[in-house]
Amino acid sequence: MNAQEEKLLTDSKIPASAGHTLHKGTPREFFIENFLKNHLSEKIAIGKGEIIDCNSIPNPPRGEGRPQIDIVVYKKEYPKLELGGGINVFLVESVVAIIEVKSLLNKEELRKSIKNAHKVKSLERNVVRSFSTGYIPPGILSYVVAYDATTSNIETIYGWINSIYKEEEIEYPEWPPTLNERIKIASPSIDLITVLGKGFIKFDNNPLSLINDKHRQAYPNSKWEKSAMERGNLFLFFLHLTNAVSGISASWLNPIPYTRNFRVSKLQFR
Repeated sequence: MNAQEEKLLTDSKIPASAGHTLHKGTPREFFIENFLKNHLSEKIAIGKGEIIDCNSIPNPPRGEGRPQIDIVVYKKEYPKLELGGGINVFLVESVVAIIEVKSLLNKEELRKSIKNAHKVKSLERNVVRSFSTGYIPPGILSYVVAYDATTSNIETIYGWINSIYKEEEIEYPEWPPTLNERIKIASPSIDLITVLGKGFIKFDNNPLSLINDKHRQAYPNSKWEKSAMERGNLFLFFLHLTNAVSGISASWLNPIPYTRNFRVSKLQFR
């Protein structure tokens, strides 16, 4: 995984010579997408597009549009709607995780990702579940993977998170003192920020924790784990996603809420 992280950083230098930002960002998204397709479980699939719930409408008014998600990790057994050109509309019930890829992370780019994640996590899910075993995430997971950042200081990026949360009025959930309780609570926005070659910031609600409950009791208001390190960041991202799809859940879509605006004319019943 360390070699893969180094390879991603090396490959990202190729599109750096492009003259348009789109031509720099798109290949870098492809590199991450290709890594996931080659390494994640075949129980899930990788796509891109937008996410809807039973309350979504076609052609939403300006200012209420749905965010375009760079990479969507979804369950293959659920339906999706094809728009063309490799872009799909995914039912929120099918989505395991969303990933935004950044060539250069700064505060405003992080703000966009936080707002998009918060919006997606606010969608209504209608799933019938009979049983589950193993770790099942409490909601859709949200990741930011950056090739570089305007700062080399992970502490500065952590400061951006708290500043953006206050400015966008995103509230943290009530925070219990143990990990067993925290893993049942969804992050209101980002779950993991990975800056390749520099470090990570992880919301403290995942079984793959790097601290124990003694630390949580000593610092009860702390909600993030963070570290500045050159390698191991891609490995942690991979483990986080792998853990998210490792549990077993007997669940299925409840399609009835999606039919609330469906009408049949001249219906007969004999």
